[in-house]
Amino acid sequence: MKEIPYEFHSSFNDRYAVASRKILRILSENSRTPISGIAKDVNLSRKSAKDRLKKLEEEFGIKYTLELNEEVLGLTVPHIILANFTLEPDYEHIAKMLKDSHVVQAAFSVKNKRQIVIYALASSYKDYTYEDNKILTQLSEYGVDWQSSELVHKQLGFFPFRNELIDRLGIKPKYKDMLKVLNDNSRASFQEISKRLGMHFNTVAYTFNKLMNKNYIIRPTLTMDVPKDIELMFFFVKYTPKLDFEKSAVKIRKAFKSDDEYSLVSRYILCAPLIGAFGHFGIGAFDNYKSAYEHVAQFHRQTLDGHISKVVVGAIDKVLLGRLPIRSMDTKKEYRTIDWSVNEQSQ
Repeated sequence: MKEIPYEFHSSFNDRYAVASRKILRILSENSRTPISGIAKDVNLSRKSAKDRLKKLEEEFGIKYTLELNEEVLGLTVPHIILANFTLEPDYEHIAKMLKDSHVVQAAFSVKNKRQIVIYALASSYKDYTYEDNKILTQLSEYGVDWQSSELVHKQLGFFPFRNELIDRLGIKPKYKDMLKVLNDNSRASFQEISKRLGMHFNTVAYTFNKLMNKNYIIRPTLTMDVPKDIELMFFFVKYTPKLDFEKSAVKIRKAFKSDDEYSLVSRYILCAPLIGAFGHFGIGAFDNYKSAYEHVAQFHRQTLDGHISKVVVGAIDKVLLGRLPIRSMDTKKEYRTIDWSVNEQSQ
């Protein structure tokens, strides 16, 4: 087999002007950037930038939201679950059932497969275990194989919170109220927030600054609907690492950080190591299934030859709950590597 390069080009980016892709990048990295700042950065008039943004919002189903700091907010038990069904599931029924659980932040079905993928987030193992068992019991009528993994660290990306989870945070009510407003629309002006919460303008500004200073908010950002003619793929990988695993893994990390300049959508939207049923999870945007299979499944197998015991690849079909974290980020800048080394002091 010929060697698969970790760098490759996604043709869907060519269908959109660089200025449009830059606008999506700016707002993905800080959705509160004013129109004047956007216009200056993309070298357009204020009116042209505003008109182009409105068109992008309509075409891509943009929602302005928050990337929140799970750890600082006390939400330290995140899990990714792959559920396989023996019987054809009723996805409408499953969506309603998952909505009743505050720990489920996102769920999607898989094209041509009896599968769903769930992102669950809880403040304690007790809370997670209770909800996990409840959902598993409710899904048992479909003959479910429940493969749960704890998410260790997000190398790239995030999952947006549902407001039902924000309501349960152990923070001041005024902070929760503002987080929910910004979660619904992170571009909302202080005047709009003031009107919605019945809070004085100066109090809104002060509270917003407190939220940022407390590091509750990583960034105001956006999410998009799945753009047309893009195959959105997920992948689970299970490893049986040997002594030279880390040397091979360096090349995989290079691939995750590789992307076209000012991509319409980040090639790798989310990447995270896991503990449990699988060792890694990711979501990526590709031209088609063939491209995704080559650059994910085959690339992983080739690069980590002898270290991989299982790869599950699938195309995302329908979002059952929440929002997928589809946006445009500078993946080289955003990629967060864990330092696994342990420094021992001599006694």
